[in-house]
Amino acid sequence: MNYKNLIGQLPKIGIRPVIDGRLDGVRESLEESTMNMARIAADFLEKNLRHADGSPVECVISDTCIGGVAEAAASADKFSREGVGLSLTVTPCWCYGSETIDMDATIPKAIWGFNGTERPGAVYLAAALAGHNQKGIPAFGIYGRDVQDSDDTSIPDDVQRKLLLFAKAGLAVATMKGKSYLSMGAVSMGIAGSIIDPNFFESYLGMRCENIDMSEFSRRIDHEIYDKDEYQKALAWTKAKCKEGKDYNPIDRQKSRKELDKDWEFVVKMALIGRDLMIGNPKLKALGYGEEALGRNAISAGFQGQRQWTDHLPNGDFMEAILTSSFDWNGIRQPFMLATENDSLNGVSMLFGHLLTGAAQIFSDVRTYWSPEAVKRVTGHELKGDAANGFIHLINSGASALDGTGEQTIDGKPAMKPWWNITEAEVEKCLENTTWGPGMLEYFRGGGYSSTFKTQGEMPVTMCRINIVKGIGPVLQIAEGKTIALPEEVHNTINERTNPTWPTTWFVPNLTGKGPFKDVYSVMSNWGANHGAFTYGHIGADLITLASMLRIPVNMHNVPEDQIFRPSAWASFGMDPESSDYRACATYKALYE
Repeated sequence: MNYKNLIGQLPKIGIRPVIDGRLDGVRESLEESTMNMARIAADFLEKNLRHADGSPVECVISDTCIGGVAEAAASADKFSREGVGLSLTVTPCWCYGSETIDMDATIPKAIWGFNGTERPGAVYLAAALAGHNQKGIPAFGIYGRDVQDSDDTSIPDDVQRKLLLFAKAGLAVATMKGKSYLSMGAVSMGIAGSIIDPNFFESYLGMRCENIDMSEFSRRIDHEIYDKDEYQKALAWTKAKCKEGKDYNPIDRQKSRKELDKDWEFVVKMALIGRDLMIGNPKLKALGYGEEALGRNAISAGFQGQRQWTDHLPNGDFMEAILTSSFDWNGIRQPFMLATENDSLNGVSMLFGHLLTGAAQIFSDVRTYWSPEAVKRVTGHELKGDAANGFIHLINSGASALDGTGEQTIDGKPAMKPWWNITEAEVEKCLENTTWGPGMLEYFRGGGYSSTFKTQGEMPVTMCRINIVKGIGPVLQIAEGKTIALPEEVHNTINERTNPTWPTTWFVPNLTGKGPFKDVYSVMSNWGANHGAFTYGHIGADLITLASMLRIPVNMHNVPEDQIFRPSAWASFGMDPESSDYRACATYKALYE
């Protein structure tokens, strides 16, 4: 089920075939092969990419090959009309560098120069990239390792990989542009990430910040500003599918059955209202609420909750967990990016992961490092295998997407799939392996419910986090690794030491033996905030490419160096990849600044 949630057309990929402009023999001999290279690139990208909402990606090819300035201008004009958000220039031959390049500084761009001996596509690639760098318009260079024959229409594996890295990241950049982050409330418990920084959103992401007070939820509940038919459907589904978990509150403080049922009604209404606030709901107009029907065009949002709301009313955990999941009472659908505690920087981290994968994202506290010694002391269990060096306890205050159970599968192994690949049977397994414990009243005085599950082991995952550092600006942290499963008694012993109504993931980062990835403790010690977002799969290289497009330096990662793909200009800022990343980002500044 696809709501087509957001206003604005989906960005397209522009393909620019460039050519030697000399007529009377040279250009004519290259027209067919050059345009064919553009068609091959477009076909490959369209077959291998989807937008995060599940729609197919569309490529737009220039009407003619581009041999000079006039045809470059005509191509730019077409791309503007067609809604192109990133451009790929392709050529098998020499062309006139600065006369043919894409000069739009605000859209990501790459050049694929064919590696063949008959015509010097590589020479044009070098000349064009030099022109980009001299003009301060960074571009990615794509060049196959092995020489191909001029009539070879295949795309080598290394070129395919770079085309996809560039295109996925570029589509993410273009999709965010013009959308909103909706702050529902303000700062939660002094968490810096919920101190919304409009300059970050506007200058780096091309987004706007929208703000509402949490009292808007109360107003809509009190005045019944929601679809009542859908509410009845949602409540019935919740009662049938969402199993109530153990009440850990002292018996003398536990709510009555009547009060618990009333809380269920309240949190279901919150979920409907939270969605409507983000993307609108045309059915509200028929109720006489035309303004409310419009929504805020929010591609990401956050709910403050603690403490001004949760000290008084049921928490937002059900709303956050259900909206960020890939399904609800209406069936399988695109997950929403909704950050707990209004941590906008973790909300953006979730958004990055979702736009790159199409899958739900898990918001977590980066809670505890458990050393092998500590585990043995507390449980008597000796860690072995992937857990031999210890692990990190990722646990959220009750609001993780149910996809995080790992009850979906790819090739028979636990996974979190792009939402359009999820089956109804997998939805049922996610629901079956989640309980909803009444909120522990020492944390949530107003009650509510928290999603409770433990994540399946053996899933490759990537955790990331945006932080803002005064004097530098935003920086990105990335940790690739895997989830692990602990013996049941070990899991229970450790999990019961904190809030047992919250969802738990045991995470082991991939270690490199140096720096922040010297050992598991160092990863925890160097993590820049109390929250992180993780996604299924190892997408660190995709995140690095995306960050470079936005001019956000990466201050911590464990991605192998040969997988890193940044604009060619980064090579001019020094031989150390991370230091050069900082210098390049500082030089080029935020994408929309």
